[in-house]
Amino acid sequence: MQVQTTLNTQEEIETRKKEMRIRASKIKIRNLSLQIIVFIAIFGSWEFFSDKNIIDPFFFSSPSSIVKQIVEWVIEGTSQGPLYVHFVVSFEETVIAFVIGVILGVIAGYALGMNDLLAVIFGPYIQMLNALPRVVLAPIFIIWFGLGMPSKVALGVTLTFFIVFFNAFQGVREVDKNLLNNARLLGANKRQLAQHVIIPSALTWILSSLHSSFGFALVGAVVGEFIGSTKGLGFLIAQAQGAFNTTGVFAGMVLLSVTALAANWAVSKLETRFIAWRHVRQ
Repeated sequence: MQVQTTLNTQEEIETRKKEMRIRASKIKIRNLSLQIIVFIAIFGSWEFFSDKNIIDPFFFSSPSSIVKQIVEWVIEGTSQGPLYVHFVVSFEETVIAFVIGVILGVIAGYALGMNDLLAVIFGPYIQMLNALPRVVLAPIFIIWFGLGMPSKVALGVTLTFFIVFFNAFQGVREVDKNLLNNARLLGANKRQLAQHVIIPSALTWILSSLHSSFGFALVGAVVGEFIGSTKGLGFLIAQAQGAFNTTGVFAGMVLLSVTALAANWAVSKLETRFIAWRHVRQ
């Protein structure tokens, strides 16, 4: 009788799992369908209004013209070389700025989060620097580091650092005090507390900041290229703007958007990998 009850329970569990998978698949299909409908509505309307000259193609271009521009860049290259060179330059600047900004932000956030004295001393200065519109630093960085990669990386770091810092700082401060006390009672030292309690608890905060911080690193690289550079997607956009080539500006924006979406997808996979326990709990 007990064996039969166990089998029935397992069958019910499997049936429930199957129903949940089917429901999740239906939700994904529904969401994807709605996204496609919105995409068609927006860009289809844009193409229609542009073809009928309801909106001026010179100022607003059209989706088909933008696609043709990107294809032309891919096949024939740009006036300053192949497209992939500009893409690689911008991507390299963004990744370097992102990595440096994240490392510095995590270290500073952890240090100030664990030490009240440091937080009191450096807190006002960090708040002051965070309130500064950091995009205005781009000309200064170009003067200091030149038109090459270092000036773009420096600007990207300033945009990335504060997002990661405040999340790391808050994540450290939000660690459950009871959990810390229990770990101390079990004999955990400072290194073990950091490794097994504080950092894992703050990881959710830190990883959640990566979604927006990569975008800000990309903004820093592109703005720096836009103000002064010889290569990069920002340089292409600035060049197109100088030639009143609206299609080229939109084409550069599309390439930047695709890069940001790909990075966001990668960060989401990273988040799922490192804090899978959160999804299990939910």
